[in-house]
Amino acid sequence: MPLDPHAKRLLDMLALARPADPAQMAIEERRESFRKLMALSRGGADVASVEDRTIPGPGGPLTVRFYRPEGEGDGPLPVVIFFHGGGLVAGDLDTHDALCRILCHGIGAIVAAADYRLAPEHPFPAAIEDSIAATAWIAENAAGLGIDPERIVVAGDSGGGTLATIVCQKAREAGPRIALQLLLCPVLDLGAETASRQEFATGYLLDRALMARDLEHYGPVDPRDPLVSPLRADDLAGMPRTLIHSAAFDPLRDEDAAYARRLEEAGVAVSHTCHAGMPHHFYGLTGIVPAARESLDAICREARAVLAR
Repeated sequence: MPLDPHAKRLLDMLALARPADPAQMAIEERRESFRKLMALSRGGADVASVEDRTIPGPGGPLTVRFYRPEGEGDGPLPVVIFFHGGGLVAGDLDTHDALCRILCHGIGAIVAAADYRLAPEHPFPAAIEDSIAATAWIAENAAGLGIDPERIVVAGDSGGGTLATIVCQKAREAGPRIALQLLLCPVLDLGAETASRQEFATGYLLDRALMARDLEHYGPVDPRDPLVSPLRADDLAGMPRTLIHSAAFDPLRDEDAAYARRLEEAGVAVSHTCHAGMPHHFYGLTGIVPAARESLDAICREARAVLAR
């Protein structure tokens, strides 16, 4: 299937405004560019309430934004602990507000969007430490938050998917028990030399040169380190049930498929969907790409069904 025509028009327009060398963008320019891209989500969906809470973190206070769904009753609800994308150098709770509203409404779960420190001001492993701390705090306070501790979902998109994956890998030994891992176009192997990284190196919302620049900002790290590239973990046995959603026109496509295969080989229940015609970040294009919203709605239905079992 070819690239979705609505997505193609967007990519063609973005190509006209593309910096001559994205890898040389100043960090604030990188962040502003990402904010503008995420604004294409638009609106989101209706939820019952949104509340920001401040929780303790390893490097200072962290903000967690709680979205509560409408019409799901008074009993404890599942929670989706969500980590935003942005290459671990960009993005915040506001950039992913529309996406979190859609997840909350569509899954029928509380969404706890957990902010974390960004590089280069806070290099590796600050984001990982914050993500682990936020997950632990939410699980420890589940009763007071109206959360069912047996239905904790850890989720993330792109670079946030890296964090979600690492949190789940660490939770196997340290806890809490994670019921489901939900990954949207996650970055899983920063040292990968895959066919999709070559084929879609430029012009598909995640340029290879930009990824390399983000990695430089993230700090002096070894791309072979499983804390940087969680696909490279030695053992994936005991991981939670996993839903992976990748995109056909995404440089990350092949590493996402490889992670699904490794999970299956390790005996983990995994479902991998590669969304035809979609580029990286399709879940953030719901305001202008109708098929992207249809795909995101399908993702929500799948997660809801898993949590209802």
